[in-house]
Amino acid sequence: MQDKSDLIIWTEKYRPKKFSEMIGQKEIVARVKALIEKKNMTHLMFAGPAGTGKTTLALVIARELFGQEYMDNLLELNASDERGIDVVRVKVKDFARTKAIGNVPFKIIYLDECDALTKEAQQALRRTMENYTQTCRFILSCNYSSKIIDPIQSRCAVFRFKLLDKDNTKKIIERIIKKENVEVTKDGFEALYDASNGDLRRLENIMQGCAAVSKKIDEDLVFQVASVAKPKEILEVLESAAKGNFLEAKKLLFKTMLEHGLAGTDIIKQIQEKVWDLKQEFTDDKQKLEIIKLCGDMEFRLVEGSDEYIQLEALLAKIGAVCK
Repeated sequence: MQDKSDLIIWTEKYRPKKFSEMIGQKEIVARVKALIEKKNMTHLMFAGPAGTGKTTLALVIARELFGQEYMDNLLELNASDERGIDVVRVKVKDFARTKAIGNVPFKIIYLDECDALTKEAQQALRRTMENYTQTCRFILSCNYSSKIIDPIQSRCAVFRFKLLDKDNTKKIIERIIKKENVEVTKDGFEALYDASNGDLRRLENIMQGCAAVSKKIDEDLVFQVASVAKPKEILEVLESAAKGNFLEAKKLLFKTMLEHGLAGTDIIKQIQEKVWDLKQEFTDDKQKLEIIKLCGDMEFRLVEGSDEYIQLEALLAKIGAVCK
């Protein structure tokens, strides 16, 4: 078994404890910090993709408000596990009706993945948010704010998180390699960003897997651990298909899928991302738009249960026909 010092241990190890330690989401952090300094926080809603800092910011808020006693004044629930109306009626109400410990006049209830709450539970939640405003503030976290009913959204200040850009991702990587004494090559940086796509949680998991194998993290190791195809491999497949070389494109695609253990939906997503990197000598912008449309059709068919190899062959054939 690997020694702990040889591993990047857990995401928790790198979770910021203060506003000053947060990387990315600068505008959101600044607005939230202004609310916290006045200790006059409204109900908050954090919406956005996974791994962008929603839970981290909620815990930072609790630490800044309550200090060492933050766990006594914070109720954290994952709504995807406990999403029925009984949770709102029992757990949330019991916690909300008691006063906070310390100088802050309210407690905090953090509902993670609240877009998984049933409609009935959301209706009960909106009344609870109204009735216990004096003693409690809610922070709701979700991936899709459209799944939250309008009455709840109107009661919250909504903050929309975005995926981390390359500069902020690089800062996170540099922080980790400094603490963990690992080396990341130049192509390794690019590969980590491509594989994580701005999802910090995924980034740290990939780095942990890489560090368990080798102290030197390069492109090959990243794509091997992340189980995604290299961008240049996908580009070769697309170029072969665009030139009308169907057999070569099919051979390259299935070889890539087998080497990396990819499913059909995974490979279609990567194809869709790399279409815009095709050179003009192979296809123009109008044809690229048509290929994107084809990817959408094929992805739908795969989700509905079609055979992935037949559908991927059909996609390559249609790409050849579009470009020709």
